This record gives sequence, structure tokens and C-alpha cells, in this order.
Amino acid sequence: MIIKVRVIPNSKRNEVVSRIGSILRVKISAPAVEGRANEDLCEYLSDFFDVKRSFVYLRKGERGREKTIEICGRSEEELDEVLDTIP
Repeated sequence: MIIKVRVIPNSKRNEVVSRIGSILRVKISAPAVEGRANEDLCEYLSDFFDVKRSFVYLRKGERGREKTIEICGRSEEELDEVLDTIP
């Protein structure tokens, strides 16, 4: 499954804030320097979707706030169920 993510770096904690259409808004505590926010984002999303870290890929947006993430390791239906829990 491929999802679009809007990252908010330098937050107090890692959390999914909301979903606007197909874009997921995620707060990450790491600063946006040297790829630390990207690594923390992938780690957090692997925990959120309950997949291994190696199944979360950053496909686009390495240097921007809007990113395209690919999540493997679970079926589309299971991942959609997790996304439906987001307000």
C-alpha cells in the first residue's frame, strides 16, 4: 500500500495527528536534519501499522515535508482498517 504523509518535525512526541483525504499528517519528534526525521518516521509508521521496519519504504520526498511511503507485509484490507481508525 502506498500512502502520502505530511510530516511535522520537532514535535514533542511521535503521533498521527489526522487524515485529510488520502494524506496522513504525522508529528515526529526528530529534527529535519541529516535524515533523522525520515528514519524516525519510518520507524514510527512500522509500529503504527504493526509491520517490520524493513517493510516500510520511503519512495519520494526525502528532503521535503510531503512524502510517499510504501508499506508492505500486511494485506491492503488490514492496512485500510488501521487507517480507518484515524479521525
